[in-house]
Amino acid sequence: MQRLPLLVLTTAVLLPPTIRGAEEIEEILVTADFRDAGQLEIPSSVSVVPEAVIRARNAEQLEDIVASIPNVNFAGGTGRARFFQIRGIGERSQFVDPVNPSVGILVDGVDMSGIGSAATLFDVEQVEVLRGPQGTRYGANALAGLINIKTRDPAEVFTAAIQSSVADYDTASLGGVVSGPLGDNLAFRLAARKHRSDGYTYNAFLDRDDVNARDETTVRGKLDFEPAINNTTRLTVFHLDVDNGYDAFSLDNTRTTLSDEPGHDRQQTTALSIDSQWQLDRMNVEILASGASSDLEYGYDEDWTFTGIHPFGYTSTDNYSRQRRTGSFEARLVSNEASRLFTDRADWVVGIYAFDSDEDLRREYTYLADPFNSGFSFETLAAFTQLDINVTDDFIVAVGLRLENRRTEYADSAGVTFSPDENLHGGRIALKWLLGDSSLAYVSLARGYKAGGFNTDGSLDADLRQFDSEFLWEAEAGIKGTLLSGRLAYRTALFYDVRRDQQVKSSLVRPRGDGTTEFIDFIGNAAEGTNRGLELEADWNVTDGVTLTAGIGLLDTEFDRFINEFGEDLAGREQAQAPGYMYTLAANFARSGWFANVSVDGKDDFYFSDRHNVRSTGHTLLNARMGYGTGGWTFSIWGRNLTDDDYTVRGFGSFGNDPRKNYAVEPYVQFGEPRIIGAALDYTF
Repeated sequence: MQRLPLLVLTTAVLLPPTIRGAEEIEEILVTADFRDAGQLEIPSSVSVVPEAVIRARNAEQLEDIVASIPNVNFAGGTGRARFFQIRGIGERSQFVDPVNPSVGILVDGVDMSGIGSAATLFDVEQVEVLRGPQGTRYGANALAGLINIKTRDPAEVFTAAIQSSVADYDTASLGGVVSGPLGDNLAFRLAARKHRSDGYTYNAFLDRDDVNARDETTVRGKLDFEPAINNTTRLTVFHLDVDNGYDAFSLDNTRTTLSDEPGHDRQQTTALSIDSQWQLDRMNVEILASGASSDLEYGYDEDWTFTGIHPFGYTSTDNYSRQRRTGSFEARLVSNEASRLFTDRADWVVGIYAFDSDEDLRREYTYLADPFNSGFSFETLAAFTQLDINVTDDFIVAVGLRLENRRTEYADSAGVTFSPDENLHGGRIALKWLLGDSSLAYVSLARGYKAGGFNTDGSLDADLRQFDSEFLWEAEAGIKGTLLSGRLAYRTALFYDVRRDQQVKSSLVRPRGDGTTEFIDFIGNAAEGTNRGLELEADWNVTDGVTLTAGIGLLDTEFDRFINEFGEDLAGREQAQAPGYMYTLAANFARSGWFANVSVDGKDDFYFSDRHNVRSTGHTLLNARMGYGTGGWTFSIWGRNLTDDDYTVRGFGSFGNDPRKNYAVEPYVQFGEPRIIGAALDYTF
């Protein structure tokens, strides 16, 4: 199996580069920055996953396509991935304490950072991944980068479609889209999808195969209108209902569990966003606003077994219910041709941003006498500016700065309170050179930041209760462009990150009176680190109907300074969730109605945590889809992980949970998706 990626790459290299009939690579616009720009025009490392790739993998959620994006990873431990990492930086889980995400997630302008279960992919036009600190554009929630999900906009002519799919493990999906004009200057789009599956776990005690089930519904509506000659406004509303099971860990490290009280991972989100743009004589004005309400519930059987499995056994469940409400407002003034500076050589943006978040938690835990309740809120107010100066026709300097104030309030039923107030700043300077009409070289220096916080466990020592902001300096250099008369597009980037006051998640293990143990998680500024690496991506239209794509990510991370809670010096050790390499190779064929896609994704092993030595399994996944379309009908068969590779997505290694082994400390892992094969039938009116 390890020879397959080499075979695919060798085939791509040996194919003749002058085959006639191939078209130029279509330009991809990235929408996540201040101005929409071509992917090859942006002086930073940006990946765009188009709808064609989403369909080729029959992807339902963001975690289903992450393997196709170099140096992007995700953490298991929940029914669906909630947390993602870019270039080895990002959170892995959340329990009691509030979390400040390092990787931002936007869905049609709505902030879903830290609750990635909302990242469903039905009727999505593209997924944009901006790597590196987005200190100017997005501030504290994008220390490592940003994942921007853009769904399809209303169509100018009437269109409708139905998409259906069935697969192994009683998996079935059904979705529909209808879109078109409603009159002059008014258009709509309505999309809805239902996805369900029994999941990939068998519970031997309950004799059930649906304890890790997935039941996900997405409904989205969009309305485009022009209330004035110089104004365009888009209103987006969506509702997500996720009612998934969660029973993934086994004492025997298999897909067979013994829980008598299987857990769950639920989320209900209703959100709205408004994007209004005014084209005035001297400038453009852009107003972006959003609001979201999310109810989340995550719970699990802590002992992973049933009552009576062993005389020394214990019985315990843990459940977390959160209500999160967020609102954002951003106003931008953007230069146009009439307001450029320095004799028409400089474009500018200035703006303000406000974000408000309220989160209430209720924890019900067997070893708590009463439920634990907490309230967490923060308000962010920021001002930002960016200036792009055309020094010469071929040399551009871009400078950005963001100033941010963050005020936080926290109080809980244990009498713990915090109210920190922070001033933060970040920004970026980039130099870019236009190398002819088809390529761009750039270098940049960026400063990102993440707000500080606090640990809420009242039994922690005083010096472990609060932690400071984390800062990231990143130097990046790259070159991107096209070759072979525009039929080959390539993007390369080298980066070097220096992390200061690095926030590291650790935990203490403390014994209970009955001889069992509990974890006390906490975060501290316990480390400094270095992250460096490379990204290389290419898309090649070999000939009419044949395309090849490739992506490679190399990552080298280490702690420069880190002494963990056990007094161990981990300087020089790799950071968690940072695979040394990732690659993806794909071949696509389409002719006379027939089509086929084959992709291979590889990933190195990596540490699951900074507090133990359990590593994931390095793996190679083979995916494929083939089918035929005619007269609006499309039929396909598809498969993911066709070689049925057993790989792991979460692991623990510093506790014992098996009474049959006297609670001896040993590693436990959660497995990723096994082989799944399905068929799809779509019809477009």
